[in-house]
Amino acid sequence: MSRSVRRLLGAATAAALVGSIGLASPAHAGSSGNNDTPKKLTKAVTLPGVMRHLLAFQAIGDKNGGNRASGQPGHKRSADYVAALLQHAGYTVTRQPFQFNFCDQSGSSFAQTAPTPTTYVDGTDYDLMDCSGSGDITAAVVPVDLNLVAPRTTVTSGCEASDFTAAVVGKIALMQRGGCPFGTKAANAAAAGAAGAIVMNQGNGDPVTNADRYSLLLGTLGAPVGIPAIGVSYATGAAFADTPGLTAHLTANTTAEIRTTENVIAETKTGRADNVVMAGAHLDSEPDTVGVNDNASGSAGLLEVALQMAKVKPKNKVRFAWWGAEEANLVGSTFYVTNLTPQQQAQITLYLNFDMIASANYMFGVYDGDDSAAQGSGPGPAGSAQIEKLFEAFYASRGQPTNAADFTGRSDYGPFIAAGVRIPAGGLFTGAEGIKSAADVAKFGGVEGAQYDPCYHDPCDDLFRVVQKGGDAALYAQLRSRYELIGNINTFALDTNADAIATAVITYAFDTSTIPPRTAPAATKATVAGPQTDANGLHLR
Repeated sequence: MSRSVRRLLGAATAAALVGSIGLASPAHAGSSGNNDTPKKLTKAVTLPGVMRHLLAFQAIGDKNGGNRASGQPGHKRSADYVAALLQHAGYTVTRQPFQFNFCDQSGSSFAQTAPTPTTYVDGTDYDLMDCSGSGDITAAVVPVDLNLVAPRTTVTSGCEASDFTAAVVGKIALMQRGGCPFGTKAANAAAAGAAGAIVMNQGNGDPVTNADRYSLLLGTLGAPVGIPAIGVSYATGAAFADTPGLTAHLTANTTAEIRTTENVIAETKTGRADNVVMAGAHLDSEPDTVGVNDNASGSAGLLEVALQMAKVKPKNKVRFAWWGAEEANLVGSTFYVTNLTPQQQAQITLYLNFDMIASANYMFGVYDGDDSAAQGSGPGPAGSAQIEKLFEAFYASRGQPTNAADFTGRSDYGPFIAAGVRIPAGGLFTGAEGIKSAADVAKFGGVEGAQYDPCYHDPCDDLFRVVQKGGDAALYAQLRSRYELIGNINTFALDTNADAIATAVITYAFDTSTIPPRTAPAATKATVAGPQTDANGLHLR
């Protein structure tokens, strides 16, 4: 551990131990005065200040089964921690409970039994989808309406009941990403009599710039499905489709039940209630990890910004949110948006989202509000382009390059930009299981060919025990030789992005004139179904 990292941990730990609530000091909140400009607020929002919250979230996870997942004690303790600090700082705090489908897994296996017996590795060759059913099956693999011919942009495999024939009864249905949520594909397969489901990645676009469309598919079904369901890469799925007489053995041990969790909402007591600036981050982790990058990083950065501007009297009301059950398919943010009246939705001028802001092998991703990269899902609602420009100007002022992050709606901004709501949105993202390219290395350094977050959705997303919890020792040694890391956290990315959050929030707290006015809301409450069609089951921002 470098001397600078030791000093940083020492400072963060000292700050964390001052108070009696969850390893942090409420008295620190807002102590830097009236931080009402970007210059003042970014000076007040320090890396040790953000790290003290990461230390607290790590400690909470360690003391509660090694996770902070919604529906489990670690998330409740995390919500207690956030709410207590914000209440002490003077915000109006609301804890919004809701029910959701709690899904967990205790084990799985997958192997080809014929024609070439092969055992596949969980997390490398396949991934058991969230909310998969339990089962132990050996059966033939049957392709369902696949499109293996480039460019593979139009895929609706498994989206319609008519895609399935009697050939899938008692078999394992092989389907392809695209056209509808993964949960729809798996539910349709189950209804057609399939005993199991495999969803392969789509394989569309350039394999380098669109690596996430080729890599191992990490998905959630959104709601429990009665058959085992796994994700595989495009290459693996294509190989399965081209293998006559393929049979496989698939096992899954899972839990699915209704549980209660909550959102934590905090807003300033002053400012225009008809011109709300909203910023959010999801507070929950996956059930098998503390989730220090996904998403204690965004939660900690947003919390420190809120605390350091607690004495500010903004022109516009500022509302902060720490979402629950994001990992269960954006349930908390969707619940929040759908329970607003159209008039309340119209009062939210913009939404900023911060999900994974400290990936070990980072890139500075800014949501592509104007679709200037001309890739993927198209532009966001009117005003999103202006938010993107504000973030780009911030990074330019720091001499830092950025990447355009596709505006898919795959994180908690999805319900805000959905049809019928169309709230302008923007935000930051340092990368998940996408692969860092040579062009990325030229911009940001790091290790080419490795994931942006090598511990994405894994137990090694930890502040202290990355290798002990399964992280690649050689890769993390490479990363540490190029970056200052604390566990799975890239401290430069975290520090820079915390300042970007501060700059955007405080700028819009006083001036939203760059955001064009929206049309009048509809007469009835808008319906929000979550993120856009193809992205609606994939937990990847």
